[in-house]
Amino acid sequence: MANGVSPYFSVSRAYSFTQKPTPWWSDVVKRAFDIVLSLLGLAFLAPAFLIIAILIKRDSPGPVFYKGPRLGRHNKPFLIYKFRTMYERPECYQGPRVTAEDDPRVTRLGRWLRDTKINELPQLINVLLGEMSLVGPRPEDPHLAETWPASVRSEILSVRPGITSPASVLYRNEETLLKGDRLLDIYLGAILPSKLRLDQLYVRHRSFLLDLDILLWTLLLLLPRTRGYNPPEERLFWGPFSKLTRRYISWFSADLLVTFLSIGIAGAVWRTFGPLNVGYSKAALIALGFASLFSFTGILLGINRIAWSSADATDVLDLMPPAIVATLAVLALNWIFPPHPVLPHGLVFSAALLASSGFVVVRYRSRLLSGLASRWLILRGKALMARERVLIVGGGEAGQFMAWWLQNGKSAGLFHIVGCVDDDLYKQGTRIQGVHVLGRREDIPSLVAKHDVGIIVFAIHNIEDEERNRLLEICRATGVQMVVVPDILGELRAVANGNGHLHKTSPSADETPRFVSSQQVDNWLAELETMARVNDWDAVRQRLLTLRLQIGKPKAEER
Repeated sequence: MANGVSPYFSVSRAYSFTQKPTPWWSDVVKRAFDIVLSLLGLAFLAPAFLIIAILIKRDSPGPVFYKGPRLGRHNKPFLIYKFRTMYERPECYQGPRVTAEDDPRVTRLGRWLRDTKINELPQLINVLLGEMSLVGPRPEDPHLAETWPASVRSEILSVRPGITSPASVLYRNEETLLKGDRLLDIYLGAILPSKLRLDQLYVRHRSFLLDLDILLWTLLLLLPRTRGYNPPEERLFWGPFSKLTRRYISWFSADLLVTFLSIGIAGAVWRTFGPLNVGYSKAALIALGFASLFSFTGILLGINRIAWSSADATDVLDLMPPAIVATLAVLALNWIFPPHPVLPHGLVFSAALLASSGFVVVRYRSRLLSGLASRWLILRGKALMARERVLIVGGGEAGQFMAWWLQNGKSAGLFHIVGCVDDDLYKQGTRIQGVHVLGRREDIPSLVAKHDVGIIVFAIHNIEDEERNRLLEICRATGVQMVVVPDILGELRAVANGNGHLHKTSPSADETPRFVSSQQVDNWLAELETMARVNDWDAVRQRLLTLRLQIGKPKAEER
């Protein structure tokens, strides 16, 4: 072990990240939740704790509780509380730091306590003391934590460890995986890297809803009938509470508010032309009914599955059927409601149109606001003086993709597209993806000077190499920075057409040839080394086959 880092974790460089700061109130809510539930849990479980303590004393001599060293938040050590499950003998303290399924150090009662996870319940004391949380990365033995890479260790120990976690749910039967004499090698090589990856994912995406999901999964999977089920990772991090709240409750609340506002606005306008005696209670019931019908119909049609923050413009059409169904249903109920319609039909129709428009605005609000702000700045002549000016060469698929990405990607605020150039005569003077076609290739030098362009994005691939090189020379002659976009779409088409591995048969001298980085090679070798250490030769053969296909080399003959 060099510099305190285990060789098993040479692949951990792929885990580097920039952690998003969590709001201060999130930690306050989490801590309050921990205190309340740990107090209730200790009070409720006190009689059971007494019975278990008596059974442990009768089963074998020794203390009731095991107190072991663990690393907590910000690398601070603490003693974790568990019900003792091992014999109180010197050899039990000298064995491996991980426990196998058939470990002779475990008592008969201790085996049952470990299988049911009841031995972990005293950690509610650690939660109450503030050393742990109900949900968080499982605390590790300090000696094993020394094997973690520094960046992984810093990330995981930035939060309180927990009684349960996504890794605990997936590896709740960890002891059954540890067999043989090389327990520590198997744990460090095959289990711990995956657990650390899951812990890192939890730290990056932690939220109160995620904690509720993990607690629910933990309780469900401890039941006898569900103990054998292993949920997919995406269901752990996008569980029932998160899905119900973010996909259904939040949108229903927003739609209900929009409907209330729409009926209020339509009613206020209607009253300027004549009397309107409806009453707040009836108007509220109509708004609730309209929003409920819209949401229920939308769920059936799948609009709640659309990620509206990055939805396509055509997705707005999916909002029309639920709005039409809800409008027709409200009009029908309003028509048959005795003795006369509750609301004028024109008012219902007007409110429905306003509500439908509001549903669109709410779902596309971020792009509408950013688009309006950009247009306003441009009209005021303050257009993005601090943003890098970009000229796109090519109005085809690659150019359109880059235009979209530069305007909608995470770095959108850094760039301002002045326009694009394309030799297609039919594209001159048009606007593609919101970007104006300013001219052809011979106009590139003048456009660079006129618009103070700092970056040229070269996005043309469907031309001959000789013509491509001439066009590249025109771009280089301007003296500004140039980015050549790889032919990603062409490679995807090659895969779709079954052409196998992808490469250019005659790459130009101006392109950097496609190659595998040294870091990727190191990662592959580390994977193979890990599999070999645990004697998983079938996995080694399968991984080698995958790598041969990935790098485009023919499979060697089996020997």
